[in-house]
This record gives sequence, C-alpha cells and structure tokens, in this order.
Amino acid sequence: MDLNITWFVLIAVLYIGFFVLEGFDFGVGILLPILGKKDVERRAIINTIGPHWDGNEVWLLTAGGATFAAFPQWYATMFSGFYLPLFLLLLALIVRGVAFEFRSQDDNPRWRATWDWAIFIGSLLAALLLGVAFTNLGRGVPIDANMQYAGGFFNLLNWYAVLGGVVSVLIFTLHGAIFLTMKTSDDLSKRAQRLANRLWLPTLIALVLFTVGTYFQTDILSDKGFPLGVMPLVAVVAVLLAGVFQRSGRQGWAFTMTSTGIAASIITLFTIMFPRVMISSLNPEWSLTIYNAASSQYTLRTMTIVALIFVPIVLAYQGWSYWKFRKRVRATPEDLVY
Repeated sequence: MDLNITWFVLIAVLYIGFFVLEGFDFGVGILLPILGKKDVERRAIINTIGPHWDGNEVWLLTAGGATFAAFPQWYATMFSGFYLPLFLLLLALIVRGVAFEFRSQDDNPRWRATWDWAIFIGSLLAALLLGVAFTNLGRGVPIDANMQYAGGFFNLLNWYAVLGGVVSVLIFTLHGAIFLTMKTSDDLSKRAQRLANRLWLPTLIALVLFTVGTYFQTDILSDKGFPLGVMPLVAVVAVLLAGVFQRSGRQGWAFTMTSTGIAASIITLFTIMFPRVMISSLNPEWSLTIYNAASSQYTLRTMTIVALIFVPIVLAYQGWSYWKFRKRVRATPEDLVY
C-alpha cells in the first residue's frame, strides 16, 4: 500500500472518528430543548458532553488539515465548490461552541434560553450540512477538465443529497438520545430512552430509502474487487439492531450499533470514491484521484512520520478523558458546571 492510499485511508478514519463522536454531540444538542424541561435538566444534558465536545471537533479539524497537506487539489476544489455550505457549517459550529461557554454566564432565563436555542440550531444545521456535503461527494459533482467545480449552490441540493442530510440528522439524534440514556439518571434518562424508542423507526425507514437511492445515484455496484454493494446494508442492519437492543434495555449495545451504522456509512462513501477523492459528474476522466490531487512523496512521508508520533498521544489523551468523565450526570445544581 503506497503513501497515497495510506493517507486516503487515514483521512477516512479521521472522518469516521468525527462522525461517530461528534454525532452524539450533535444529537444531544438537537435534543436539548426537547428533553430539557427545566433549566437544571438542560444544564445536565449539556454537562454530558461538556468535557468532550471540543475534543470531538478536533477530528474534523485534523481531517481538514490532513486533506490540505496530503491532497491539496482535493482541498482546493472541495472548499471552493462547497464554499457556501462549508461557510454555514463553520458558522454553525462557532455559534454552537460559543453557546456552550456563554449560556451559564448569566442566570437570566431569557439569556439561557437564547443560547440553548443557539445550541439546537447550530447542532441541527451542522448535522444537515454535513450529510448533504458528504452525500454529494459520493454522488459526484460538476468538475471540469481543470479540476475546478463548475456548478452552483443548487447543484448540491439534489433530492439524494437532501435525503442524506435528513438521514444524518435522524441518525445523529438517535445516537445522541441513546447516549443520554447512558449518561443521565432518573426521569431524564427514562425520557431519553422513550424518545430513542420513538426515533428508531423513522431513522431506519429514512436510512433504507437512502440506501436504495445509493444504488441508483452512485456507482457503488461497479466491480472494485470486493462486495462494495453489501456495505450500505451493514449500516441498515446496525441501526435495526440498535432498536432491538434499545428496546430491551441494553443501551451500551444500542450505542455500539448506532456507532457501527455511522462508521459503515462513512466507509461506504470512501469506498465508493476510491481511488477518486472527488467524482466528476461531467466526465469520469476529470475526477480528482489520490494521485492527481496529491502532494509530493516527500510531503506524504514527512506527514506519516509526524502522524506515527502524535496520533497515539492524542488518542490516549482522548480515551483518558472519556474514562475520567464516565459517570452519569445527575440533574442537581451542585454537581453541574455548565
């Protein structure tokens, strides 16, 4: 496996980590005004992700940085073609991050309600935009012979991409609800469990429809030497099992299954793309690949050495932080920070 393939796989792993970890973050943010009936309950909900949300976003920053360094032409074409949705994504993440830090700086109910809704909107918008953007990467976008995006904003709002955004919102919300059943206590945990039970079927139906659309809107069934067409079914089965485990009270296994479903979806996307990094819907020969969009071999070798040194350290630290804050959060003011 050469360095081009290695960095394609590593970037895929970074996005998998981001979507699995930040996925429940977004879900918790979306559920904040729905499950949090009182201020102390909303504080408890925010405290479940308080030690982790900014660390989880580092996965996205690292993936973007790795894309810029390893495949600069991919970075340039994607960030210029997807400029408006990515700008809105950045805005949503900024507002969401500010809201986490500001909402408890004043006891005024109106002040706190404003920032709580900012968390909701930022989480919802980010989940939707990420789903739309990544679905378009799998479907293909207008790229000309000069590796330039040749479409407009509304090229990205096709029915398949919008459905991908809806699926992203639903599965993240389900992921977050199951996370809250494990991290909160008493009545708040029970309400999260009931909501997860209600969310499961709409999420599964939307995912099935999206999977059917994937077989028609992408070249997933092309022969790449392995049964790629099976991969989307792994996500469907995982979400199906998540509902089974959730209803039987095994939240840990349910959370594992939603994590597996999200990971399988990202693996499907990257295997559809390979060896391309951006698929041209105008002419397959104009697609960006891991070779014509890559940096020099010297750059890739240097990045590999740096990654081998620092990635294990980052993973160890993040694993420690999750272990340190593993206990359930109780809705009692003296135990809450945010």
